Amino acid sequence: MDNFRNAVKAFIVKNNEVLLIRRRSNDVHKPGQWDIPGGRLELGEDPIAGLKREVLEEVGINVEIEMPIDIHHFTRDDGQKITMIIFWCKPLSTDIVLSEEHQEHKWVSLESANEFPQWMTTIRENFLKHGLNQP
Repeated sequence: MDNFRNAVKAFIVKNNEVLLIRRRSNDVHKPGQWDIPGGRLELGEDPIAGLKREVLEEVGINVEIEMPIDIHHFTRDDGQKITMIIFWCKPLSTDIVLSEEHQEHKWVSLESANEFPQWMTTIRENFLKHGLNQP
């Protein structure tokens, strides 16, 4: 395994709600936790193409990628270092079909701060701070 990877995540917003997905309970990394679609990029993969691929694989929809809204750098439980770019996205459909990596999904109001995992606090705050949810 490579010691360093780039990753991308999609903060998918429709009608002031964000799509959250729950990792399966036997997932190696953060089992059973709520997350947003995305994942590690292939070496050399374009981040935009990789995010569209990951979203389609994980939730079965296409998205319009608007702009990056946050960057996280962290070390996974397995020791791999990750630099992750989170993009604000708009869904082109809402017919969610989860991959086998996830066990459920929900749309959560941007106003419900306590519904978001702790690591998403700055993502949500950045989105609201810059008024990105306004038409």
